Amino acid sequence: MSRQPLRLAILDAARILTAAGVDSPRVDAELLAAHVVGVERGRLPLVPLVDSDQIDELAALVRRRANREPLQHLTGSVAMGGITVHVGPGVFVPRPETELLLEWALRSLTGSASPVVVDLCTGSGVLALAIAHARPDATVHAVDLDPAALAWARRNADSRAAAGDSPIHLHSGDVTAVDVLSSLDGQVDVVVCNPPYVPEGTAVQPEVADHDPAHAVFSGPDGLTVIRPVVALAARLLRTGGSVAIEHDDTHGESVPALLSARRILSNVEGHTDLAGRPRFATARRV
Repeated sequence: MSRQPLRLAILDAARILTAAGVDSPRVDAELLAAHVVGVERGRLPLVPLVDSDQIDELAALVRRRANREPLQHLTGSVAMGGITVHVGPGVFVPRPETELLLEWALRSLTGSASPVVVDLCTGSGVLALAIAHARPDATVHAVDLDPAALAWARRNADSRAAAGDSPIHLHSGDVTAVDVLSSLDGQVDVVVCNPPYVPEGTAVQPEVADHDPAHAVFSGPDGLTVIRPVVALAARLLRTGGSVAIEHDDTHGESVPALLSARRILSNVEGHTDLAGRPRFATARRV
C-alpha cells in the first residue's frame, strides 16, 4: 500500500473548504485529518506519511464538510471543559462560546461543599457532564424535553460514568412548565441554561439550518419564548445566595439582563460577552 504526505492532503483539504465558504478551513482540515489518523491535532506534524486509504477517507470527509455538514457530526464528538461528548443528528452541537458560561458556573461554585446544580435545556448533556467532571462532589440535574436529545445525553452520561465521573440525574421535562423540578425548589446552588434563543426568521449558517434541530435553535419572534419562563424557574429553584447563568443571542444584551432584573429576588445582574466581544450570557444571584 502506497504512502502519501499528510501535509499536502491537509493543504488540499483546506483549499477545498475555503472555496466552500467554511469558517476556519485550515483548522477543520487539520481536525478531520487528526480524526482519520487517530492522533491529537497538535501531533499531526509527527505523522509525515499516511496510507492511501486514509487519504481517501480524509477526502470523503472533506467533501461532506464542504457540503456544510457540521464538523462535529463528521468526527462524532465535541470537547468542552475537559471532557468529550458524542454528538450527531438530532441534537444541538455545543458551541465554543458556551465554555465561558461553564467557566463562570465553576467559579460560582467555589467554596460550596456538595453543591446542587441544574442544567436546563441540556441537549447533549455537555454542560451538566462538564460540571460533574470538574466537581465530583456536586449533585447535577439535567433537563430536556426532546427524546432525541435525551438519548444523546444518556449515552454521554453513561460514557462519563464509566470513565469514573459522578453520575448525573437526567429528567424529561419542559422548562416552560410551572411545576418542572418542583422538588428542588429553593435548594439549587447554580442554574445554567443554554436554551434556544435565536429569533425566528434569522438567517443562520447551513450547518445550523440543515442539521441542528430547529426547536433547539429558534425561540419565537424575539428569541425569548423559552428564556422568559426559564428566568422564573431559576428564581424558584435557587437557594438564597445561589446563581443563574443564561446564554442568549447577541441581540439580547439588554433584554435578558432586564428580564433577570425584573425579578425582585434576583440581584447582581450582569451581562457577559464572548471572545469576540458580543453579548453572550447573563447572570444573577438569588437574594
